[in-house]
Order: sequence, then structure tokens, then C-alpha cells
Amino acid sequence: MDTRNSFAAARRLSALKLKPDSGKTSAGSWRLSGAAGAGALAALLLAGCAQNPLAYQPGTNAATLSARLGQPSEVYALADGGKRLMWPTQPFGETTLAADVSAEGTIQSVRQVLQPNEFARAQVGTWTEHDVLTNFGRPEEAVYMPLKNQEIWSYRYQEGGTWKLLYNFYFDHSGVLRMTQKSPDTLNQNGDGVF
Repeated sequence: MDTRNSFAAARRLSALKLKPDSGKTSAGSWRLSGAAGAGALAALLLAGCAQNPLAYQPGTNAATLSARLGQPSEVYALADGGKRLMWPTQPFGETTLAADVSAEGTIQSVRQVLQPNEFARAQVGTWTEHDVLTNFGRPEEAVYMPLKNQEIWSYRYQEGGTWKLLYNFYFDHSGVLRMTQKSPDTLNQNGDGVF
């Protein structure tokens, strides 16, 4: 994330004239007046647009990724000689930003991989632990089930902008993907059975 734009927006906001609120809110609160308030809102919205982590043009030098997002937490080699760079938010977050970079060092694609259309690409019976790791990064949790001789990897994600779920990959003893499954994310359960 490029923090320079955020700091510049904060400086612009601090330079605006603030006046005490006129009394309908708690004591000591402040509000922006008239055009200054509208300008501040516009500056915040524009700063947010400038921070879109997916807004990269294919063919751009991959160094722009690290300059804007920081160093990736995970890097995986791809079959074509390129690399997949990942910026995960696991174990508690619900996104992993993945950038495919060519062997020449240019951006091929940037996308959020913890989502249903990406999970649907997993091929049961064909994919291995390595394939899942390369496509989705490290799981938020890995559990071994000794009676079934299986390992389960879970990824926290959000579906439909509302449902907080786990996507689970089940591997056999040789590391081959045998099943996938969605399940409720109990970390985000609010106590009344509604997620």
C-alpha cells in the first residue's frame, strides 16, 4: 500500500478549518463546515480510489508491486519460469492478493484468490498440496485427522460480500486433493447461529 497518498490526504484534512459542533452531538465533537466538509469527503474518496491494490496494468514492471504493497509474504515458482507473489491476510483476514509475474519481471495479472471462482479451479484427484499452496498460499489452519489419514487445510474467506466461511481442502496420505468443502467460520459466528 502506498502510504504517501494517505499521509498527504491526512495533511490536507488537518489544514482544513474545523469548528466545534453546534450542540446535537456529544461535547467536544467537531465537524467540517460547508464546502470544506464536501472537499474533505471528496479527498478521502479519491485517496481510497488511488489505493486499489488490483489496479495494475499487465506488462508493468513488477517492482511497482513491492513499492506499493511492500514485500510479498509468499513467493512461488510457476511452471512458465515466472513467479506468483502473495500478500495474504490469513489467519484472521479473508483475502490473499496474488500477482503473477513473468520470468522477465513484468506483471501478468493481479487478483484476490480467496473467492469462489478461484476455489472452483481446484481439481479433485489431480491437484496436490503443492498446487493448493501455489494457488492460494498458506492456509489459516492445517489439521491432521489420524483415523482417516487425511490432512485438511482451511482458508477463511467471504462469499457474496456477506457470508464469512472457510474453504477446506482434504488431502490423502500422499498429498493428493480428495475433496473440497465450504463450512461456516465459527470465528465470525455472532452467537445466535447466524454468521
